[in-house]
Amino acid sequence: MAEGIPGGTRRVLRVAVLISGRGSNLQALIDRFVGVADSPVEIVRVISNRPDAQGLEHAKTAGLTTKVIDHKSFSDRAAFDAALDAELRAVGAQLVALAGFMRLLTEQFINDWRDRLINIHPALLPSFRGLDTHRRVLKRGAKLHGCTVHFVRHEMDTGPIIAQAALPVLSNDTPETLAARVLELEHRLYPLALTLIAEGKVEIDGDRAIVDAPGTGVLVNPQDRA
Repeated sequence: MAEGIPGGTRRVLRVAVLISGRGSNLQALIDRFVGVADSPVEIVRVISNRPDAQGLEHAKTAGLTTKVIDHKSFSDRAAFDAALDAELRAVGAQLVALAGFMRLLTEQFINDWRDRLINIHPALLPSFRGLDTHRRVLKRGAKLHGCTVHFVRHEMDTGPIIAQAALPVLSNDTPETLAARVLELEHRLYPLALTLIAEGKVEIDGDRAIVDAPGTGVLVNPQDRA
């Protein structure tokens, strides 16, 4: 287990969630962990780099403490990341969950939070890294699509894979319909991945994340048919 992440169901993992926009994955985490008896996760701060992020309202409605660190107020990425790091340490965050956080983090920040920084990506990594994944999947004629939760490394959309969820690409799919169906999987997968980490069921071995919960690291939507 990565240093600083507690194992065992009796200990609560202190998580900070970083957002930039609507916060739908944040809401999925709120629904799973906030106000739930014996929750293995406590969301100790929701941080946005944009003051107008809709997800901030989700957090406030749930009674969570929020913080805006506007990237436009800083001269460069390093200065922004230093302020972000200071806030995370001040609230005692043990894990940082990126949930639609649309800022590239510096190598220094990623190294400082190595194995304590996770992301959810709308594709089955290592395929389709980067943006516009749903259109690219359709253009390539891929038969499966989905999402991935992974530990963050400096190279974009890389790092040990914690969990994935998959669904078939339908013959009548558009980028919009595919995105909507994958988003539903994201809302199931991210809480699952955080639970696995909080319960000490994820270990990192080199470039691999080993999950001690057979069958729970992958979700396939049984309601979808090609």
